[in-house]
Amino acid sequence: MAADRPHGVPCAGAAPRRANRGAAGGTGPSRLDPVARVTPNGRSSRIRVLVAEQAARRGGRVGVVDVCTAAVASLPVGGAGMSAMSRTTASYPLCSTDGISEQLEELQLTLGEGPCVDAFTHGSAILTPDLRTGELQDCWPVFADAALETGARAVFALPLQIGAISPGVLDLYAQVPVRLNAEELADALAFAEFATLVLLDARIDATGEPPDDGATKRHIEDLGGYRAEISQATGMLTVQLGVGIDEAFVRLRAYAYAQGHRLTVVAADVVARRLRFSPDTDPTRTDEDT
Repeated sequence: MAADRPHGVPCAGAAPRRANRGAAGGTGPSRLDPVARVTPNGRSSRIRVLVAEQAARRGGRVGVVDVCTAAVASLPVGGAGMSAMSRTTASYPLCSTDGISEQLEELQLTLGEGPCVDAFTHGSAILTPDLRTGELQDCWPVFADAALETGARAVFALPLQIGAISPGVLDLYAQVPVRLNAEELADALAFAEFATLVLLDARIDATGEPPDDGATKRHIEDLGGYRAEISQATGMLTVQLGVGIDEAFVRLRAYAYAQGHRLTVVAADVVARRLRFSPDTDPTRTDEDT
C-alpha cells in the first residue's frame, strides 16, 4: 500500500540521471532532480514568445492559461492544467485546457494523491509515461484508476518553483503512453519555470517579459477565489464537526470524492449553507436545494 512507502520518498523512484536524459524511466513514474531544472536563456526566451503568442490570440495579458495552452501546442500532450498549492492553506485549481485536465486537477486535490501532489511535496518533476503500470497501484491506489477513467494515460507533473518559493504545479497529460525526449522535457520544465514567474511577477507584457513599472498582481487576484472558498468551507467544518483544520479538510475531500463532486463545488455548497456536516450523521442538504 502507499502508506508503506518510506517517509519522504515519492512513488517515483528512478534515478535523476535517467530522467535527465529525457527517458521516462521505463513505464513507471520517474523523479527529476530539481538541480536539472536549469533553463538556458535561448530556450527561456523561446518559451516566453510562445506563451505571449497565445495571450495575443486570446486578446489579453499573459496568464497561466496561456502557459498551459502554449505547452499543449508545443509538446506531445493532449492537455494541461495548473493548481496553486500550499503547505499551510487549501490548494485549488488555477486553470485547465480541457475537460480531462480539469478532472485530473480536481481528482488530485480531492484525493490528496497523484503525481501533482508528489511533485509539490518533494519539489521534483514526476514523470509517468503510462498510468496502467502495475506499480502505480501502490503509489496512487485510487488516483491511478480514476485518472484512467477520465481518458488520461500519461501524466507529467512539474513543480512551479523558484528557490524556496513553490506556488503550485503544472500538469501535462496525454491520452496515449508517451515518453518525453530530452528536448521535450527541457521545454516542459521551461514552461513550468515561466508559469512560476507569471504567478509571482506583477504581470507580463506582450513580449513575454515582466514589465518594469511595478504594477501589482492584478492578473491573479481572481484566482484567489478558489482558495478563499475552500478555506472558508474548511473553517466552517471545524465548527460544525468540532475538529481541527486538517481533519475538517480531510472530511471535505472525502465527501467530495464519495459523492463524485468537484471539491470546489462542495466547498461552495458549504459556504452557501446548502450543505451542513454533523459529527454524528452524514452531511445533509438544506431545504434550499429540495
